[in-house]
Amino acid sequence: MLSIRNLVKNYHEQKAVADFSLEVPTGSIFGLLGPNGAGKSSLLRMVTGITLPDMGEVFFEGEAFDARKHMNFIGYMPEERGLYKKMKVREHLIYLGRLKNLSSSEVNSAIDHWFDRLDMHTWANKKVEDLSKGMSQKLQFVATVLHNPKLLILDEPFSGLDPVNTDIIKDEIFALAEEGTTIIFSTHRMEQVEEVCRDIALMNNGSSILEGDVSQIKQDFKENKYSIKFSNTVDRPPFEVAEKISDKSYVFKLIEGESINQVLKKCIDLNLEVDSFNEILPSLNEIFIRLVSETAIRQFQTS
Repeated sequence: MLSIRNLVKNYHEQKAVADFSLEVPTGSIFGLLGPNGAGKSSLLRMVTGITLPDMGEVFFEGEAFDARKHMNFIGYMPEERGLYKKMKVREHLIYLGRLKNLSSSEVNSAIDHWFDRLDMHTWANKKVEDLSKGMSQKLQFVATVLHNPKLLILDEPFSGLDPVNTDIIKDEIFALAEEGTTIIFSTHRMEQVEEVCRDIALMNNGSSILEGDVSQIKQDFKENKYSIKFSNTVDRPPFEVAEKISDKSYVFKLIEGESINQVLKKCIDLNLEVDSFNEILPSLNEIFIRLVSETAIRQFQTS
């Protein structure tokens, strides 16, 4: 759906995006992750034609990106929300829908569809300025998907939403993906992406430091750590304890040459009843911190 090739963007002496390349598969929910200031928003502004790259190219469905031609197929919800506060909700959506070349009947049908899905009919004649932050966020989401885009770009989509409305929007993201919409989900909240995205790219200082399938990345960075919980108190478990959670629960790391079955057999031989046993995989946040720390150490050693 989207190909980003060697994009570079500088603001005065500050490099916002540094030789960034990425392939976003059609129909995927793709996570673009990184801390504030990593370059995510700068990258998305180039992808949507808001700003031009200093170097590099963007391709949409195999064609060189042309904002006039392709933006009607893209929905972009920026982190900095842009709503006209004095307009009423329905007239605001009609205005935005018409800008996306929807006919009067098409835009009203789309508005009714989303008002039904998100229970927004009572908002229709409210002014935008009278909406809560969460309600404004839902309105911004509807404005972004109103024209049924092929590519949906969401920059911090859950900002300002309570847990209930977060789950509602999350469900709509999944539904759109099921219908074939390609979605780029940009955020600094890495735990949210683990729930939503299969494929990700991690950004730091304008560069990609890791990309791929979330499950595979976690497997690649795992440290052979496991959690185990016994039915009764165990003072001296038959393994080297990495962390004691309680008198019944421990975290341990397999020693070289030892298997999980061997550890469990030791427990059985001692008549220890195991309630639960799980492999501990690192979170994306832990992986990111590890990568950034290792990069900083290498840079220090070579400087």
